[in-house]
Amino acid sequence: MPLVTAKRTGLVDQVIAQIRELVTSGEWPLGEKIPPEAELVAALGVGRNTVREAVRALSHAGLLEVRQGDGTFVRATNEISGAVRKLCGQELRQVLEVRRALEVEGARLAAKTRTEDDLREMSACLTERDAAVQNRDSESVVTTDTEFHRLLVAASHNPVLISLYDGIREAVTSSVATTFNPEIPPEQHVSHTALLAAVRDGDPRRAAEEAGGFLDELLAQMGPQAEESGQ
Repeated sequence: MPLVTAKRTGLVDQVIAQIRELVTSGEWPLGEKIPPEAELVAALGVGRNTVREAVRALSHAGLLEVRQGDGTFVRATNEISGAVRKLCGQELRQVLEVRRALEVEGARLAAKTRTEDDLREMSACLTERDAAVQNRDSESVVTTDTEFHRLLVAASHNPVLISLYDGIREAVTSSVATTFNPEIPPEQHVSHTALLAAVRDGDPRRAAEEAGGFLDELLAQMGPQAEESGQ
């Protein structure tokens, strides 16, 4: 698939789209080095800064990996796969701990401040999420589960809390992708039905317990912290 000279509008987005297509299509194979910067600049007809910004964005998304002095390599074929590769061990534990702090408070406040529109959006999203779990559709599970928790925190109507949660959105997505196992029977996966019910019933204590409970289970499954286990 040849590279096409980019138009003068939205250069970075166009370059990102072309590189992503080359990666997802397998034209640039997983684990292989992509063409050097000078070659990309010539083929795309854009400046070095545009290419660097596009590569930086795709590296941030987990598709590419920049190795100083060695070049840029294909790390994953899609964002979900890239997200899975980005979190592991102690880093995942830390993200889950931060998620717990924000989501528990978000659920507690949501139980007191949620609107009917909030409930409708969360209910529709949870229905999609549960259907994706039944179908073992990992990509859809990650998308809908992450969105459900975002909607939950948004229902708190606390702009500071919402802003903080938005700041870790990518890490939340990564943690959901990392902890979802499609090999587990659907009925054994975490259900957020009780959490939504607590918010709907206006019960802050129960909502906070439900929001923290499943994250506590995930943390317990990870075993001792890395420092304690000598990892």
